[in-house]
Amino acid sequence: MVESVSLAFSHVGIFVRDIGPMVDFYTRVMGFTLSDRGILDNGAEIAFLTRNPREHHQVVLATGCPEGLPFDVVQQLSFRTGSLEQLRTMERRLRAEKVVMEGPTLGCITHGNAISVYFRDLEGHRTEIFIDTPWYVHQPMRIPIDISLPDEEVWALVERHARSLPGFKPIAQWHAEMDARVLASQA
Repeated sequence: MVESVSLAFSHVGIFVRDIGPMVDFYTRVMGFTLSDRGILDNGAEIAFLTRNPREHHQVVLATGCPEGLPFDVVQQLSFRTGSLEQLRTMERRLRAEKVVMEGPTLGCITHGNAISVYFRDLEGHRTEIFIDTPWYVHQPMRIPIDISLPDEEVWALVERHARSLPGFKPIAQWHAEMDARVLASQA
């Protein structure tokens, strides 16, 4: 038996090539606040960013990303927002920045359990801003969705598609099942 230990996700750090424009993007566009910035012993520059005044940092940017990597080692960064209107606001803000929002894994999509806007930040890190839905469906699942439609239409489209998929259930039911699974795995 493994002794139970309480763990909660805290923050993520990513290597960047040019920290100045990245700090500007994450503060000006994404709404983070710079909480600290400095130089590490190895000469790398580091910046700590937060949107929560009780958390020193939620995102860390550090110089040292090698040039010429064949792919981005960050699969994605994801940020939850509070409403469909806030998601639309972020989509408009991102489009005004002319970040990459088109491509096979980018744009406005639904996973059934979320409605998301995917884009690539200034250095190409795939990033998601999303809202939760009140439903669960088996993952992975993704279909494009037009979030410029009226709220009622967006929610109706997402629900109709989610209900047509295997494993559809209210998120509260899925949460209860996961509570039991997590407790059992820690027993």
